[in-house]
Amino acid sequence: MKSHLKIESKQLNILFDSLKDRGYTIVGPTIREGSIVYDNIYSANELPIGWTDEQSAAVYKLKRRGDNSYFGYNLSPYSWKRFLFPPRVKLFSAVKKGKSFKINSDSKDASVPNYAFIGVRPCELQAIKIQDKVFNNGQYIDTVYKNRREKIFIVAVNCTQAGGTCFCVSMNSGPKAGNGFDIALTEVIDKDGHYFIGESGSGKGNELMSKIPHTVAGQSEIENANKLVQTTAKQMNKSMDTKDIKELLYANLESRHWDDVATRCLTCANCTMVCPTCFCTTVEDVTDLTGDNAERWKRWDSCFTMDFAKVFGGNFRSSSRARYRQWMTHKLASWIDQFGTSGCVGCGRCITWCPVGIDITEEIKRLKIED
Repeated sequence: MKSHLKIESKQLNILFDSLKDRGYTIVGPTIREGSIVYDNIYSANELPIGWTDEQSAAVYKLKRRGDNSYFGYNLSPYSWKRFLFPPRVKLFSAVKKGKSFKINSDSKDASVPNYAFIGVRPCELQAIKIQDKVFNNGQYIDTVYKNRREKIFIVAVNCTQAGGTCFCVSMNSGPKAGNGFDIALTEVIDKDGHYFIGESGSGKGNELMSKIPHTVAGQSEIENANKLVQTTAKQMNKSMDTKDIKELLYANLESRHWDDVATRCLTCANCTMVCPTCFCTTVEDVTDLTGDNAERWKRWDSCFTMDFAKVFGGNFRSSSRARYRQWMTHKLASWIDQFGTSGCVGCGRCITWCPVGIDITEEIKRLKIED
């Protein structure tokens, strides 16, 4: 089978049916409550057909496109981490048995379905790879993450338009998927019709694509798809200069710039909640009124919350200045020391969903000017 196939848009539901026949629960973009989110869907008809989103600092809105594109939007406020690294997970339960107790472990998460992710953007693929380094690196393994990660099938979609807050080119994470997918699609709408140029990235992907009606993509069709992606890269109006960025942040821990950010930052944690790589958690123990039954839960937390840095004797990060500095320095500097990669993929979610429009790319520019 050739590496590039042409799949007519009307065949997209056959992809869905083939995945369902193989026992996958499909998760993809769909419209809910005024935004495009990732949720369980059953057919291509539930995709945001003919819709796009406009994003800028602290602004997100949906609007109609002039065509019937399936993937003509930028990014959802959700990220795929909520399916691999859920917001809330029960670690174990304990039941009192006389003078002792019995522990029931829930960490294997056996009830989790096999997920097929539809519409994973290249920057999101990079985010999944980064979380692999955090949770599934061989030395310290999160069994919940590992169990979920091993079951997924990824259908990536290359970007054919740039969002107002995207800067993936700066982070070498897009707008074209390089690897880490089972199938990658590029959607093309032109004078010759509405179709996808597809390529497989795994044995599973190769086998599935062989079941979908297709033709071998012509050279001109492949070039049209590539031009769309190349144009997307040129459209991005945001960038981040990553040269010596780790050294820049380490050298400016006491910069007055953090005081300026603190006057704007609400420490609401929106940026960490929408970020596809942030992984801070806390642990909660709960009991029933009898005291005979107890549970331990892990849930998402944020380095922006007051209690996150609270220890016996006080709080070592009590100011908003310190918390924003911690987030940005960890994301772009110490993350590299820990995991060998930046913690940012250039998706721009933290810019869009910051209520006051703080722009991480602009903060880096200001630090460089002041340095």
